[in-house]
Amino acid sequence: MKVFRASTLLSQSALWTCRACIHKQKSNFAKHANYASEARRFAGNGSRRKATTLIAASGTAGGAVAFFTDDVKYGYDAVERSGRVLTALGISVNDYRIALKESGTEDEQATALKACHKRCAERVLRVCEQNGSIFIKLGQHLSSMNYLLPVEWTETFIPLQDHCPVSSYESVQEMFIKDTGYPITNLFDQFNEQPIGSASLAQVHIATMKDTGQKVAVKVQHPALEQWVPLDMALTRFSFATLKYVFPDYDLTWLSNEMEFSLPQELDFALEGQNAVRAKEYFKNFKDAPLVIPNVMWGMKRILVMEYLAGHRLDDLQFIDSNKIDRDEVSAALARIFNEMIFGNGAPLHCDPHGGNLAIRKNSKSRRFNFDIILYDHGLYREIPKQVQRDYAKLWLAVIDADEKNMRKYAREVAGITDEQFPLFASAITGRDYRVVTKSVVSVRSDHEKDEISDAFGGDLLQQLVKLLGSVPRIILLILKTNDLTRSLDENLHTRQGPMRTFMILARYCSRTVFEEQMEIIGQHGSMLWPRNLLRLVGAWGSYMRVELKLSLYESYLSLRRVLEFSAVAVPAL
Repeated sequence: MKVFRASTLLSQSALWTCRACIHKQKSNFAKHANYASEARRFAGNGSRRKATTLIAASGTAGGAVAFFTDDVKYGYDAVERSGRVLTALGISVNDYRIALKESGTEDEQATALKACHKRCAERVLRVCEQNGSIFIKLGQHLSSMNYLLPVEWTETFIPLQDHCPVSSYESVQEMFIKDTGYPITNLFDQFNEQPIGSASLAQVHIATMKDTGQKVAVKVQHPALEQWVPLDMALTRFSFATLKYVFPDYDLTWLSNEMEFSLPQELDFALEGQNAVRAKEYFKNFKDAPLVIPNVMWGMKRILVMEYLAGHRLDDLQFIDSNKIDRDEVSAALARIFNEMIFGNGAPLHCDPHGGNLAIRKNSKSRRFNFDIILYDHGLYREIPKQVQRDYAKLWLAVIDADEKNMRKYAREVAGITDEQFPLFASAITGRDYRVVTKSVVSVRSDHEKDEISDAFGGDLLQQLVKLLGSVPRIILLILKTNDLTRSLDENLHTRQGPMRTFMILARYCSRTVFEEQMEIIGQHGSMLWPRNLLRLVGAWGSYMRVELKLSLYESYLSLRRVLEFSAVAVPAL
């Protein structure tokens, strides 16, 4: 287990420690001289289970096995949770085999398949709820995959978004002693035993720091995860591999591969602290949006102590409207934040921006914005390679210009998309009907557009989409996920302007990215004053300024309209 000395917490190597909080930590940890040795003593006990004595002999004489009570319970629980998964898997596979062979009219076959979807989803839901651990995380992910899975699956898993397991205070206390060498009362003056929130991997408690008296949020990993994650990941891998073997056209192994890659990072809270500090440092001089990231005090693999920042959900429209916060400005701020993460030089990309990881609060002190957007949960970050950024920017500029030829070109360069796959990829990346994308993606999406997408690709839409997502690079999957989540957040705000302004902001970032690439290429061909380079420079500058001018004029128009609307409301009040 990774253990940090108190001195390490204050050193430059502890990148995840907030520099602004170092002087506070010195007084807080000075009296814990034996911090590391005590932690090592507890860590030296090995895994959660007691030492197992196993005596076995094979051959004609037979064998004998002896073990302690904890090992019996662990073995029983392991068999039980494995049995739940394998039983549900076997029954569901057989259920689908029967449903897919159902005879009758087309409507009767569709009805039978929908019923099968519902039965299997409810069966798997029960397993996720009973096993807990990463199965909750998997179920939450499946519930958000409405672009891929039948509605019977996504709607069935919605309860997992709000009903996550809560670990007992006693188990959290035991984990603190094991990981830090000290009980909770030695580290905090107050520690609320009931968490203010619980997610699939962790829960958060409010506490008060010793000496400083600062109110903090203490994120603690569910203690049971440590013992079950290896087994549960193996079960997840086996389940998706079995589905691929039985139904080759529905290969979802990329989903388990992505979980296997990302989960160790999400379970390392020391890494999360480092990510939060890095993101805060990157955005500290970012003036285009009021982004706030909590300060990190200290952290270990399963414990993270952060500044306590409270806010309201972004879909709490009553709070937003009652505090006279402009929904359109919130939408624009979100667009700027996540486009900066995708296109910014060396920017960290937050890969899980769902509604529970974002909050909004009133800010009466700021001159430009009267709100702050708070970003939580920094466990999963990526940095997009520069060439991917540039090709992705060119792809979006082609989408915004409805330039199908260049759309296909850059879709191939950024994700290896073939001409056959392109229509579906265009719909996946924009969330729009392909026929709309080739005309004007900035138009408002109709309520029937999702059905129109299904009609356009025929009955094998799911099969096509599974194949597509299994072939694109992992970083593109994460960008698609980020796009999908932020698009959902934006639609929930029900803005007056629709998607027009967010697409204009996207266009600004894309044009800037392309302009920077063009400047770099021009610089590689000698002096900017050479006639050929000068012409290239003028052309690049003209394309860039065209988008800048268009966005500036549009934002000026919106500002003027807001002033006129305010005046219209204020005059009757006089």
